[in-house]
Amino acid sequence: MHVVMFGDQHVESLGGAQVSMRLQRRFLERAGHTVTIVAPRMHGLRARAVASDADVEASAYVDLPSIPITADREYSLSWPGRGIDRVVDAAMTARLPVDVVHVQADFWGAYIGHRFARRHGLPVVHTMHNRVDVGIEATAPFPALVMRALNAWARRALGGPGLGSDGWAYLRRFGRLSRAVTAPSSHFARRLEEHGVVPKVDVIWNGIDDDVLDSALAVSDGRDAERMPGRPRFVWLGRMSPEKRLLPFLEAVALSGIDADVEIIGGGGQVAAARRLVERLGPVASVRFSGRLPYIETLRRIAAADAVVQTSIGFETQGMTVFEAASLGTPAVVSDPDIAAELGSGFWVVGDGSRADASVDALARTLRIAAEAIAAGEPVVPDPSIAERFRQSSRTAAMVEVYRRVAG
Repeated sequence: MHVVMFGDQHVESLGGAQVSMRLQRRFLERAGHTVTIVAPRMHGLRARAVASDADVEASAYVDLPSIPITADREYSLSWPGRGIDRVVDAAMTARLPVDVVHVQADFWGAYIGHRFARRHGLPVVHTMHNRVDVGIEATAPFPALVMRALNAWARRALGGPGLGSDGWAYLRRFGRLSRAVTAPSSHFARRLEEHGVVPKVDVIWNGIDDDVLDSALAVSDGRDAERMPGRPRFVWLGRMSPEKRLLPFLEAVALSGIDADVEIIGGGGQVAAARRLVERLGPVASVRFSGRLPYIETLRRIAAADAVVQTSIGFETQGMTVFEAASLGTPAVVSDPDIAAELGSGFWVVGDGSRADASVDALARTLRIAAEAIAAGEPVVPDPSIAERFRQSSRTAAMVEVYRRVAG
């Protein structure tokens, strides 16, 4: 089959959805399929680095005219409309025929992809990676106004009647235009169904590269002997933005009084505030900011840790880091009970597990419980089956079944 994917951002830029799309493309091609990825052109330093990277196969990409929308010029916007439609059609003429359009975007990339599919009578699989409403609420000063504007934009770009003005109404529009909708977790799929996005959502986890996983597992196996009772090692990783709740985590580290090594991996707008908070609170634990790391090195740090800490609540549609950790045999401290339920075992949940507890006190208590168990040599143990179920080869096989179903 020939699958055309549409994204909000170029897949060589940073971001979980982009990593997932790159991986899907590689494993689909390994299985004998053809993949074209349509997304905004990158700008700035990252674009130059990608252009000079011999491992990037530009022939698989259609880079759309775009404008940078962040200060570092990492992320871009392509305005959906007739002009972009003509660019897409011209670029795709030599790549026909197409069997399936796979939209993996929430904004302009979704509009452009659905418009392309409608013009050419193609079936759409739409993977919903994000809780749009939660993300907007965490990052926008007037979230209700932003959601109304997004719904109006979608209605203008895609047509059709008004379906409401909240985040679920926004996603329902995409659901009605899609032959199938997939989600990367059971809990997000359940919410999509409950809010009428579509009657049935296919659950297909985002995966991890089989080869990278095998390499990281070898490192993990070699370091099992190092996991002796003693000073616990915690890792927090992700984008440093409000919805990820890094600052409450650092407050909890200080409040807990744990004697541990805490490593913070990632970057973002709250890095300066996080550093200042650590200096002001002076926790017993040592806190190290490692910045952004290459993916394989991040996995090595996860494998060497005693626990990964995930503090976001209600935002993650899968929670990739704790699945990566479980695949490597590393347990997790989890604030979101929906993610904990998806893991099955191998975690310490914040609060009583029946509902999310966003308090710093509850997180501090859980960190103390985890630290004491680790120091005593009695940590919780992740479900060993996750490593196999998380492999990208199995995820690709599941997605191909969806493609075949919608393509008839």
